[in-house]
Amino acid sequence: MTRGRLRTEFQRETGAVTPLELFFDLVFVFALTAVTAFMSEDLTWHGMLRGVLILGLLWWSWVCYSWVGNVARADEGVSRLALFTAMAVMFVLALSIPESFDDLSGGLHGPVVLAVCYFLFRTMHLMLFWIFSADDPGLRGQLLRFAPSMLAATTLLLIAAGTDGPTQTALWAAALVADYLGNYLGGARGWRLRSAGHFAERHGLILIIALGESIVAVGVGMAELPISWPIVAAAVLGLVLSAALWWAYFDVTALAAQRAFAAVPDADRPRLARDAYSYLHLPLIAGVVLLALGLKKVLNYVGDPVHHDLADPLKGLGLAALVGGVSLYLLGHVAFTWRVLHVVNVQRTVLAVALMSMLGVGPLIPALAALAVLAAAMVGLVAFETSRFAEERHRLRHEH
Repeated sequence: MTRGRLRTEFQRETGAVTPLELFFDLVFVFALTAVTAFMSEDLTWHGMLRGVLILGLLWWSWVCYSWVGNVARADEGVSRLALFTAMAVMFVLALSIPESFDDLSGGLHGPVVLAVCYFLFRTMHLMLFWIFSADDPGLRGQLLRFAPSMLAATTLLLIAAGTDGPTQTALWAAALVADYLGNYLGGARGWRLRSAGHFAERHGLILIIALGESIVAVGVGMAELPISWPIVAAAVLGLVLSAALWWAYFDVTALAAQRAFAAVPDADRPRLARDAYSYLHLPLIAGVVLLALGLKKVLNYVGDPVHHDLADPLKGLGLAALVGGVSLYLLGHVAFTWRVLHVVNVQRTVLAVALMSMLGVGPLIPALAALAVLAAAMVGLVAFETSRFAEERHRLRHEH
């Protein structure tokens, strides 16, 4: 369709993710890497909490554009120009992550830069939706209910930029509560979801990007260390663990969820999309980012003979990130499949809880052994599910 100088091509039911959306997502690779580095530099409970808050901000920013791209094609007309502009803004936001709470001397004020970028990024998202909703009063009404939460979140971030310490962290948390809760309370009846396949694929691809970041963390962690057998072992185990996490989602879960999602009546899709994808994929992403932090610490332990012995156990927050990341990822799967398929995955729930025992065992065994246990546990889960549900798996993966 054409409206004045603003040309728009609406998304089709059979629409797929465009190359421009994949290009857009590359900015988030850098942003996720910056979050992992941020937590690694301040490996305290407070530092990890702040890292999770930054991740929540990034996730909600990305989610907004996943909805826009489902209404109108990202690579056509005004959407294309808007996405390139949004990429530049998000890149600057990602550059400011190291200074998101504590401004460094000289240059611009980091916390203010981040808050302003967030406001601009979200404003462009609302402007696009406003253009697309010219003939849709329901969507316009939804935008009016949605905008106050974004304005409240940005205001709180700007206020937080002038504070420090726990007060600043609390204001950040309040900003995210305003954004997430405000959107939920605003309902979903006015949102539009034109392509279930596009929406599910979009979230699967961002999960692949997060898993890729965990592999990047392994590579970066060993970049300045001399190659050795312990490093090779840790790198391979990290890759095996990441591959098992990929398998757990993409082998069957993603396919079954997408088909169930597509079968939902159009009027009910936005609510399911919001719950299962916009909200319940956050634990998956957060679990992978925490895992990346844990993998980075394992590499530091096994590859730095000056400061660590190979027999040294992984302790404290490094161990908590490694184990907690995998457990959170599994619990995210359980919540996602329950919301979409109305099925509780018992084996993943049991494994997620059982892995938490590693917090007690981990300090007693070498760091490399702790990583091996996690990798073996996830490979065992994948093997069990592949064998136990072989017929259902074959039917799901090969039916047309």
